[in-house]
Amino acid sequence: MNKQPENIEIYHARTHNLKDVSLHIPLHRQVAITGVSGSGKSSLAMGVLYSEGSRRYLEGLSAFARRKIHQAERADVERIDFLPPALALRQRPPVPGRRSTVGTMTELYNLVRLIYSRLGTHRCPRGHQVPPSMKAIFDETCVCPVCGARFNLPSAESFSFNSAEGACPDCGGLGERAEVDPTLVVPDPELTLEQGAVASWRAAGRGYTVRLAALLGVRLDVPWKKLTDHERDIVLNGPETRRPLIFHNRKTGEEYPITFTYDNAVEAVRKSLAGDRNQTRYARMRKFLSVRPCETCGGLRLRREALQTTVAGKSIAEVTGMSLSRLDQLAAALPEALPVSVREVAGKLSAGLRDGLKPLLDLGVGYLTLDRQGNTLSTGERQRLELSMMAGGRSTGVLYILDEPSVGLHPANVDGLKQLMRKMVANGNSLIVVDHNLDIIRNGDYMIEMGPGAGDRGGTVVGRGTPHEIAGEGRTLTGRYLSGSRKVIVRQPQPVSAKDEWLRIAVRSRHNLHHLTAGFPLRRMTAVTGVSGAGKTALVFDCLVPALKKALGRKNPPDFIESLRGFEHIRRMVKVDATPIGRNARSTPATYTGLFDGIRRLFAGTDEARKRHWSSSMFSFNVKGGRCEACEGRGEMLLDMQYLPEQRVRCPHCNGTRYRPETLEVKYKGKSIADVLRMSVDEALTFFTDQPDLADQLETLHDVGLGYLLLGEATPGLSGGEAQRIKLAGELKRRHSDTLYVLDEPSTGLHVHDIEVLLGVLDKLMQLGATIILIDHDPDVIANCDYVLDLGPGGGSKGGRIIAEGTPAQVAASPASLTGKYLPGHGRL
Repeated sequence: MNKQPENIEIYHARTHNLKDVSLHIPLHRQVAITGVSGSGKSSLAMGVLYSEGSRRYLEGLSAFARRKIHQAERADVERIDFLPPALALRQRPPVPGRRSTVGTMTELYNLVRLIYSRLGTHRCPRGHQVPPSMKAIFDETCVCPVCGARFNLPSAESFSFNSAEGACPDCGGLGERAEVDPTLVVPDPELTLEQGAVASWRAAGRGYTVRLAALLGVRLDVPWKKLTDHERDIVLNGPETRRPLIFHNRKTGEEYPITFTYDNAVEAVRKSLAGDRNQTRYARMRKFLSVRPCETCGGLRLRREALQTTVAGKSIAEVTGMSLSRLDQLAAALPEALPVSVREVAGKLSAGLRDGLKPLLDLGVGYLTLDRQGNTLSTGERQRLELSMMAGGRSTGVLYILDEPSVGLHPANVDGLKQLMRKMVANGNSLIVVDHNLDIIRNGDYMIEMGPGAGDRGGTVVGRGTPHEIAGEGRTLTGRYLSGSRKVIVRQPQPVSAKDEWLRIAVRSRHNLHHLTAGFPLRRMTAVTGVSGAGKTALVFDCLVPALKKALGRKNPPDFIESLRGFEHIRRMVKVDATPIGRNARSTPATYTGLFDGIRRLFAGTDEARKRHWSSSMFSFNVKGGRCEACEGRGEMLLDMQYLPEQRVRCPHCNGTRYRPETLEVKYKGKSIADVLRMSVDEALTFFTDQPDLADQLETLHDVGLGYLLLGEATPGLSGGEAQRIKLAGELKRRHSDTLYVLDEPSTGLHVHDIEVLLGVLDKLMQLGATIILIDHDPDVIANCDYVLDLGPGGGSKGGRIIAEGTPAQVAASPASLTGKYLPGHGRL
């Protein structure tokens, strides 16, 4: 009998910055891949293992089916043996549409619908209650015990707001009615139509409508507020009409008429939303809409008949509005609340519901409700819902790749995550976990550390073995943190007293915050902490940020804010998060930071460029002129492979340089513009040492730990931590004494060493007089702050209160603080 393979065997992987990596990864084990940002973790996990694992699985489908599925590019690797089919949990799951809820995303709502269909007390046509019975379940027909009326047992679809059978007929199952608000389509009455007063025309791609309005008698050079009522009526309510416009062909000089249809400012929005099946245009038009709950269903999404059915005395709307923790309690008591004849069925259905709820409760999202809209969830919450689906799938023989599963997770919930991952491995699966959380790394069976540095200095395996072995050797960076020989101590917290200047906010009612007063010391670093759903985001981003925006703009605070004091000491507010920067490969570190403008000016100032009368635009790959037109300055082209996935290949015309050969003939200090884009930040710092402005900007990028980034690499591919530090780099040269920085989870995606670098950057801002408020779960980040506001004690309705505040040491000593138990210096660590 052949022996089963024990390892995934990788030979000569060269994807991204991997340097000819060959290694064996244990199967049916939990393996952690770690290393500093940019060291090659994701290249190995996602670029090699997931890319090849998913591609091989899809090869088993028909050629026709493969054309309908987005396929990953083939990994740059010589050979991989014994690789199972792969599924990945990405760091940033996509934001679901308006129809998605927690119930539909987790598929728990399917089970709830089935419970209501089979075990519900339904209403007969004459309004009498018909209790559940096995006879009705078998016959799929109900008989009213009062009047004898017979009617079909409602199906599970009758309780679905995504089907015509169950959805409210007036709102289509959305639970809300969105109507165009005329006051929102013209947000600034000081502007003229020529200046873009009608924002809806611009957003709908109907900029030409301004010229049509002029033909209908509306003045274009008069501010909106000074137009006559008749003119404003034409703009807002004018009838659809067709008019010719004269267009001028710049190339030929010809002029010719084209007939366009005039759509008023309100109708332009309605037409844009018509047929918007995927809700892609809704996000763009949302700012022109007044949204209110549907009067027919009261925002509950379902038909009246579905809402009349009850189980244990509760409607399906009441049950889906319960927290998951409360729903679990209800499911446990469900069989006893129903007639004896159906208790066996109820027991099986309720057990299935509780099995589905358990991983969600273990991951600390028991405060969520099944009717919570998916697009209102945080990134960490969406990720945990996906993770619970993976764990509950009961699959075997699958390679699961989890990219930063600890994102947004309070240390108290890490135990639940560890249990979930152990369950996935126990089911016969293999688990690759890309994470920096030391507790999760220690929980693994095996670890692989990439490094030793980032970018070109990374891409090699610097350590592999059990976490205990790596910690004992103490040779690698992660190993030293695992053993405790190296700790994150970057700054000494500054003292805070009542005599200091404070920013204070009082909230009337917002989400789960009710009559809450909070204070943030100015020119200090404050951490807002607490379990998921405790109210951190509600306090900082939903209350403080909008209130301060209004105050800085000298406007009244939002209705949910009772008072805001101390804002007169702040003149500028900057939000910094880990969202990707740039939309496509045209955005690079050089273009995003503005470095490229100065570099192009240097090339335009060379003798050769002056001789050719070239301006700096000739050295841009984003406009016509000096760029390669075959690839339009991208340096690569997509190759249609018919039934195979599209392949990105180096442009054969410019050989990946992005430019025409003539452009590359112009040299600065012996280097072409393409040569400069291939430089790392540190190489460019040496190269431009005689250009003070460029050198200052490059030195700032170096100081935030990004010296390894290439000036010309695509910014959307940067990690969350890298994106965050690029944003902060631009702030280090500004005046900071009156600036407030608000950071959302700054430790996201950062290795422990990168957290040290980040804290060093924040400390520089503090030394320059800045105020910093951040939300985070990482104990090392919290311990380096000056002040802590800990919210809780739980999530959802159990949160929304400040349960501890003060210095990190004071919060660590507070018996009421769950966060304090995990801070350095507390007995637990």
